[in-house]
Amino acid sequence: MTSTPLQQGSENSLILYVEDPDELIWDIEVDILVIGAGGCGLVAALAAAELGAQVLIVEKERAAGGNTSLSQAMVPAAGSRMQKELGIQDSARLMVADILKKNNNESDPELTLHIAKQSGRLIEWLKDNLGINLELLTDFLYPGHSLHRIHANKTRKGKNLINDLLNAASRFDSINIAYNAPAVRLIARRSDSAVQGAEVKIEGIGINLARAQKVILALNGFGANRDMLQKYIPRMSSAYYFGHEGNTGEGIQWGEALGAGLESMGAYQAHGSVAHPHGTLLTWVAISLGAYQVNSRGHRFVNEYHGYSEHALDVLAQDGGVAFEIFDHRIYQAILDYEDIQQCIRMGAIKKFESIKALAQAFNIPETTLAETHEAFQRAARGESADPFERTEFGPPLEPPFYGVKVTGALFHTQGGLKIDDSARVVRDNGDPIINLYAGGGTAAGFSGKAGPSGYLSANGLMAALILGKIAGEQAAKSIESGSV
Repeated sequence: MTSTPLQQGSENSLILYVEDPDELIWDIEVDILVIGAGGCGLVAALAAAELGAQVLIVEKERAAGGNTSLSQAMVPAAGSRMQKELGIQDSARLMVADILKKNNNESDPELTLHIAKQSGRLIEWLKDNLGINLELLTDFLYPGHSLHRIHANKTRKGKNLINDLLNAASRFDSINIAYNAPAVRLIARRSDSAVQGAEVKIEGIGINLARAQKVILALNGFGANRDMLQKYIPRMSSAYYFGHEGNTGEGIQWGEALGAGLESMGAYQAHGSVAHPHGTLLTWVAISLGAYQVNSRGHRFVNEYHGYSEHALDVLAQDGGVAFEIFDHRIYQAILDYEDIQQCIRMGAIKKFESIKALAQAFNIPETTLAETHEAFQRAARGESADPFERTEFGPPLEPPFYGVKVTGALFHTQGGLKIDDSARVVRDNGDPIINLYAGGGTAAGFSGKAGPSGYLSANGLMAALILGKIAGEQAAKSIESGSV
């Protein structure tokens, strides 16, 4: 237990301000302190360690992962070698055009372009430097992307990506990870708010003071903080939360307490296809391959293909906040290897029927209405009539046997956070950096517009987390070498 004379600091629940950091008794001193061991934090540590920095990662949970471990490990990237090998002519500017179209031009265009330019390099760095293999997905276009640019591991499992990053980190003696070690508050110099490190509560030891030349906030957002949701996204404050329970927003609160600007706090990523009441994800691939949804009255209610994030509100607006997703054996076979689908099967969320009538009876949906809805959908899929909801992507018409899943809309993760510059430094509203502080993951503002779920482009959350982690780690290490802020 530390004997640090805390009386020289001013007590604050978020920041410990000190007059002279050199007079504190520090329990540990490192080059870079990374708070959070999700995808962003692990990538930040690896990027910094490659440049010779000594890194300590502190993680409040018992294992690494965060929201990355719950993802499908999908990362959009433009200009990767894999795209070029398949003759796909993509570029950062084309990717930015898709992002800005989706978020209604509500993210900073220069920062968005900067991130997009790093995306292809990230994929190649993961493969060439860390030995992590990702493949380009070309079976269909994800909503909002004009070209095939989604990269993922073979298993489509975020937890496997985390394991790969942990294996890479284990090869660096300069990276240490402390689990069950939540950062309690940041420590900053009173005169200029320059961050000096953090108080860390280590299980079985107590409060330790960790000093670092640079601190990287790699925590996620505030999806598990109902008070922050009520303040910034009241519409989703009572919705089912599908993200990691450790996402309680303290990184954002620390930055704000130091004077950081906040951006896009009303933006979030949701999903309109979570099995209910099982709480398991029914992958959006099913919709992309030709599934459709109806409400409890047997009616379709929207173009299901328009985007899985905004679709959550469409589902929640139906009676009881639920819908029923319908697909066939072709689609079932195509998605069978997804871990999410395996979990749905294990929990009994996916039910098989020999006819639409049997499906309607099982889910207590009016049989005649559902039969009419199904036939109208089939005509549109065959190209015999226009879809009343203007859907144009169907796949082949559905054939028995059919599968049905009761679903609801859910909050996945928040997209607002601290304002950053192109070096991932946390900045004030006027652009001035908070000295020694960097951010990525859900702590930094994302690229999904100012508010609501509709600005979220497929898989951009993990893209931003990993790229900002890499930028933060590299820039923090370089700034130590150069002696800059």
